[in-house]
Amino acid sequence: MDTSILIKTFVAVFVLADALGNIPFVLVLTKGMEPEERHKVVDRASLVATGVLLVFAFAGQWVLDYLQISMGSLEVAGGLLLLLIALRMLEGEIDTPVVEQERDVAITPLALPLLAGPGTLTTVMLLMSESPTPHLSVVVGLVAAMLVSWIILRQASIIDQWIGPEGAIIITKLLGFLLAALAVEIGSAGIRELFLS
Repeated sequence: MDTSILIKTFVAVFVLADALGNIPFVLVLTKGMEPEERHKVVDRASLVATGVLLVFAFAGQWVLDYLQISMGSLEVAGGLLLLLIALRMLEGEIDTPVVEQERDVAITPLALPLLAGPGTLTTVMLLMSESPTPHLSVVVGLVAAMLVSWIILRQASIIDQWIGPEGAIIITKLLGFLLAALAVEIGSAGIRELFLS
């Protein structure tokens, strides 16, 4: 096992998954849920994100090549998805648990594209191709980073108790705006890659 690749993978995946930054989004998207329900959503999101990252680490480039999908297209799609969610947040439409509205927020947008976004997927694919035999180091680093991210996201319920309902409304509007900006950034990076490179 290559320790340097393991550490590199851990740091890259942990930073890109941005568990601390995603706690407010977890709170907004699981609004109205009991702590146990929220924990289940976080558990599912973490498992799905880890699974997707592992699949992309081993087969991502092949899948994208086979379907003739560029990373730019993936970024544009991720950006549009986040923008739609951001608009709902700004309009105050996220008031009840989205799971009850026949859509599971654990899969979209928490697992994809917040925890396992285009940047994270690209990074694990690149790390896998960096050396002839980095697979075990990359897998261990990736799983360790997602485990730490999961532990951090499980603390969202404690934070929810601190901020209260009024704080949650303020945070929802603010994060809707920030998420819209993030969506535009991801989408524009994809557009640049598609049309300017």
